[in-house]
Amino acid sequence: MSKDRIDRRDVLKGLAGAAALATMAGPALAQAAGEAPDFAKAAADGKLPKLADRLPSNPLVIKADKVGKYGGSLRRGLRGSADHNGILRLVGNQGLVRWNLEFTEVLPNVAEKWTVNADSTEFVFTLRKGMKWSDGKPFTADDVIFSVEDCAKNSELYKSVPSTLVIGGKPGTATKVDDNTVKFTFASPYALFLEIMATPLGQHPTLFCKHYASQFHPKYNPNVADLAKAANLSSWPDLFRAKNGDIEIPSRWSNPEKPTLDPWVIKEPYVGGATRVVMERNPYFWQVDQNGNQLPYIDRLTFNISQDVESLMLDAISGRLDIQERHIDTLQNKPTLSQNMQKGGYRLVELIASGSQQVQIYLNITHKDPKMREMFANKEFRQALSLGINRKEIVEIVYLGQSQPWQTGPRPGHPWEHKQLSTQFTDHDPKKAAEILDKLGYSKKDAQGFRLRPDGQKVFFAIDVIPTLYPDAVDTLELVKRHWAEIGVDMKVNTIERALYYTRGDSNDHDAAVWPGPGGLDPMLDPRDFFAQHPQGSRYAIPWTLWYVSNGKDGQEPPESQKQRMKLFNDALATADLKKRGEIMKQLMDLTADAFETIGVCLAVNAFGIVRNNLQNVPQKYPNAWSWPNPGPALPQQFFFS
Repeated sequence: MSKDRIDRRDVLKGLAGAAALATMAGPALAQAAGEAPDFAKAAADGKLPKLADRLPSNPLVIKADKVGKYGGSLRRGLRGSADHNGILRLVGNQGLVRWNLEFTEVLPNVAEKWTVNADSTEFVFTLRKGMKWSDGKPFTADDVIFSVEDCAKNSELYKSVPSTLVIGGKPGTATKVDDNTVKFTFASPYALFLEIMATPLGQHPTLFCKHYASQFHPKYNPNVADLAKAANLSSWPDLFRAKNGDIEIPSRWSNPEKPTLDPWVIKEPYVGGATRVVMERNPYFWQVDQNGNQLPYIDRLTFNISQDVESLMLDAISGRLDIQERHIDTLQNKPTLSQNMQKGGYRLVELIASGSQQVQIYLNITHKDPKMREMFANKEFRQALSLGINRKEIVEIVYLGQSQPWQTGPRPGHPWEHKQLSTQFTDHDPKKAAEILDKLGYSKKDAQGFRLRPDGQKVFFAIDVIPTLYPDAVDTLELVKRHWAEIGVDMKVNTIERALYYTRGDSNDHDAAVWPGPGGLDPMLDPRDFFAQHPQGSRYAIPWTLWYVSNGKDGQEPPESQKQRMKLFNDALATADLKKRGEIMKQLMDLTADAFETIGVCLAVNAFGIVRNNLQNVPQKYPNAWSWPNPGPALPQQFFFS
């Protein structure tokens, strides 16, 4: 079995066993809870409220693989002054809901439960009663309403309402039911809302603390312009961001005064010129283990700031990092890190790629040249090219055996895995490929042995690729070029810079292009390879995507199979029941498999990370994605040092 293959039973046993998540009755646990020794002493001395008064009445209970012990400082590396998402991925995942470890289900988090109406236009979240911000003040529905209605929907603070809160072109509305209940209402069905809220960009409802952030907001402080001026800032939005940050900017981690819901809070901020960032345990953190011990187990986080990858590699090899995958997880670094495990006192963990395809080939089915369009639009021509690729050779040479032949679709082991879509026409069969091309009218050849079209022109096209982003795709295409030459098809590997790549694609001037194919673990969040959905990403038919996103006003009308898939996806978006949604997506993928519009090479390659040998409760494998911002959903608050 390929090293990349995820066996679902293995995942459930190996991953969930390492950090299975469960919600249990909270109040009883809170009474018998343990806490960090320094907090226990502060509470005994009257400098901190007792633990029962710091926890919500129903804390989130995390069932850790091993009940941990308190103490220690976890070391992780950042690169430069704009690596803020390196902090977010470890710390900042405290949204209303969260992902499970397998990236297949949304679980309670800040919200202890929720209800969804029949057409997925109304979501009612129940918050945890008695929950506190890191400064000990109550977290309530007022904070959510402030974050959404006063901040995210404020046109001075945001040019447009964050897309996570918008469906059908209209933003949703957040209303307070009572202190612990919030209702989100949308004008059209938004069944994917819960999944979106589990991603990093879904954190707006819990991002801003009203009692603190409102002092920098003109609705609550008419003198905010004076505050901005005193801080040498030009406007209140600049001041607001400097004090409160946003999901993805460095200032989120630069103000120790700002209350948060995170497991650790800023002590040494992430500001220009800093050489490290330090965070310490939040005394009011609202999660406990199965024995009622308040999390997190680890005292503090230390992020040392390096200026280059070489420095991070040296820190890793010499044992100065406790958990790191960011910036060092390339295949080229793996041999070095593998050889130095004993010296550095660490182990490697496997990061499961969220993508489906490492190198997806998009022939432009809507090509401006009628003859090219006719050739690319012929499904049998695409099948012949696919059969002409020696994928096993590519996997061995370019990806060091770390993958397997693959077309597209959810990854092996995913509940929606689609065998036909993923594996059809992946055998290397040049004889059959040649027979198909002969039958299609490309039997005549020139002096070099390349096939000729019926109009006498050589069967030739260029494939656009960005070498600075995807050097492996260039190596892959050079091999594909050789494989296709063996069946009489000539191809140019067209290496271009990123801006030109987009310009050619956006104006439909490309013959073909490559990109890593998404949708391996998150098929609903990026379905661009299942139908013409993404105006820049579905590069086999950009004009069809324009027709889709404009509701038929722009672009080119697609064929019936595409229209059916567009409707099925919209139906899936409006279906909250996961089982029913899966059935709809199965129909969609059946049609995608039959249409065979894109040509894949191999399954997106897994990455890796290092973990110190004495750091416990870290899963041996977990997803690698921005939507599942690793390692955060593996819950670093329940990691501990043995």
